[in-house]
Amino acid sequence: MTTTNEIADKIAGEHGLTKAQSKAVVEAVFASITSAATSGAETSIPGFGKFKIKETPEREGRNPSTGATVKIAAAKKLAFTPAKAVKDALNK
Repeated sequence: MTTTNEIADKIAGEHGLTKAQSKAVVEAVFASITSAATSGAETSIPGFGKFKIKETPEREGRNPSTGATVKIAAAKKLAFTPAKAVKDALNK
């Protein structure tokens, strides 16, 4: 698993920034993606992929322990679709 700090450390080493500066950049990128998602906009990063909102409708489910029918509320999810370059790199 890669953490925000690990990403920031790698950026700091490769670009001559302090760890604090690179962590601020990483957090700003994530904040921008989150902000775009909350406003309903799609975020496209060429060569990496797209983040977009996917809406799931209300549906009925079952409580596995009792078998009772329950309503599952409609929800919004953040979906990621990788770019072709990322797919190709994963499937080498």
